[in-house]
Amino acid sequence: MNEEKKIAGIYIRVSTEDQAREGFSLPEQEKRLRAMCEYKGYEIYKIYKDAGISAKTGNKRPAFEELKEDIKSKKCNTIVVLKLDRLTRSVYDWENIMKFLDENNAYLDCANDDINTTNANGRMVARLLTTVSQNEIERTSERTKIGLAGAIKVGNIPNKAPFGYKHVNKKLVVDPLTKDEVIRIFNLYYEGNSYQTIANIYNEEKVFGKTNWCDSTILRILENEIYKGDYVHGKKTNHPTYYENVVEPLVSKELWEECQVQKRKNSRNYKRDKEYLFLQKLRCPKCSRILGGNATRKKNGKVYYYYQCNSCKITIKEPKIEETIKTMLADILEYDNVVNEFFLPVLKSKLENPKEELGKEIKKLNAKKERIKKAYIDSLFTEEEFKEETKIIEEQLELINSKLLENEQAEQLSFTINDILLKRDMDFINKVKLPISYYAFNDNWDLLDRETKADIIMRYVDDIELEMTNNKYEVKQVNFRSTFYSDFEELYKQGYIDKKRPLTYNFNEICVDTIVRYSEYLPIKDVMQHLYRLNECYEVNFYKGTYYKETEKLDMLPLQKGEVPIRIFPLQDNNNGNENWVSMGMLATKNNPNDIKVNIRDIFETIPDNVTEEDFINSDDKVSQEQR
Repeated sequence: MNEEKKIAGIYIRVSTEDQAREGFSLPEQEKRLRAMCEYKGYEIYKIYKDAGISAKTGNKRPAFEELKEDIKSKKCNTIVVLKLDRLTRSVYDWENIMKFLDENNAYLDCANDDINTTNANGRMVARLLTTVSQNEIERTSERTKIGLAGAIKVGNIPNKAPFGYKHVNKKLVVDPLTKDEVIRIFNLYYEGNSYQTIANIYNEEKVFGKTNWCDSTILRILENEIYKGDYVHGKKTNHPTYYENVVEPLVSKELWEECQVQKRKNSRNYKRDKEYLFLQKLRCPKCSRILGGNATRKKNGKVYYYYQCNSCKITIKEPKIEETIKTMLADILEYDNVVNEFFLPVLKSKLENPKEELGKEIKKLNAKKERIKKAYIDSLFTEEEFKEETKIIEEQLELINSKLLENEQAEQLSFTINDILLKRDMDFINKVKLPISYYAFNDNWDLLDRETKADIIMRYVDDIELEMTNNKYEVKQVNFRSTFYSDFEELYKQGYIDKKRPLTYNFNEICVDTIVRYSEYLPIKDVMQHLYRLNECYEVNFYKGTYYKETEKLDMLPLQKGEVPIRIFPLQDNNNGNENWVSMGMLATKNNPNDIKVNIRDIFETIPDNVTEEDFINSDDKVSQEQR
């Protein structure tokens, strides 16, 4: 080594992952390097400490930069470190450090690595050791990335949960308390509202207790792929990684993409002036892309709506689609009127607004309120900041308390899930007996305005597949939204809702082909309870029969003249293992209003109460006498 006096700048560093590793603490490094300098006769100029900073390329290390400046100023001439990887783990950085040392006539001495930078062999050894260190950090990085990728694929999203989601056991799941407002943002933007307009609406309504909504916040929500179920890791890097379908989406991919297209068109001054019933719902039969909407206004003022695929140059008129699936749309409307408009929201409120979860949110907010109060007492907040933060928390508490109140009110309601089937049967009977009054009390698809129709289709239909038949485009399949389908299927499997299905049954020795309402098995006690409740309002008869699987025919006792089947259902759970036939039940009523037992308005606006045990006995005697 050169005989020049060595003035040492001792450099010590720990990264967060090293702090618990034996021998790498800052005091331990300083102790060992002081002893080495004393042994080698180095004069110690200063100790330079970087705490909690890794040696990756690009990391800002203030103490190391200060050491370099002191070397340039000739205050010291030798860098003393415990190991080379305390200084750098990058071959690129090491070459720059060697160049720096050479230009400033300075040296490097490592306590645990035999490195002497005053000769070629020493520099070669240093390069080899740095290469090994860089390989170690790259391998660690690769292992970390693989583990992170696996976690992301199962929903363990590392970032802070965005509006509409929350972390449960490290997984990102939908937050029932905030999801609806996020979905609303996408719908408002899709309808043509600008970012600022949406922000103004949310500030006025104090959504989530916030009054500082701005257009950039709305834009970030609209651009976030997480809301269509996807996630981009490292979005701000040169090599981001895209993960599809890793969380439950809040909006469809088509709606999300349409919002991006609309954003690129700079829709600040754009407002959609036409209601397209099936916009974002029709798929091209050739390329499966979503068809765009268009309209032509004639001189008489009438507007003709149609949809087209710009890639395949196909066009289909809206009335043709609506006419083809009108029966299905009417069924959806009926479901919406009976189930979704009243029963399910209340039933779901018991699930989606659980007391325990809401209670936890209140505790968190009260704790936050106390922390803010303490910070104000300790003069960390100004009085104005304290009042503003407290106001936001109070508004959030008010929102959650209102949800608790809704939950309590829902629990106090006396109706049960059995009432869904009862109300649907009553609606069917009313439609048979009093068709004019029925449509006065219930929505009719043909009489709905376009906005209401479009809203129903948006809520329940995911997309509609088309196909080419005899050179014409026809509806191949209607795919329902998963939320609607799962709700409907769950109610159907439990026997609380009906489906329509074709059936052949014997009527006065004549085979009748018809479409009947069919529901799954319910215990006979529930069937009788249901029958007796219907009989509070009308004369309803109960028949037993046999359904033969091979011929797909129902052999039923002869119905009375003028009777109409209300609904059929199996009287056996899972068919009791019989492969050839099923015991079936049928409810039927006359197709005239003469047997209505209550006020006409009551059968449209009220639901009969459950019958008592005594009513059961009396009704059993009555049924037995009628059957005899």
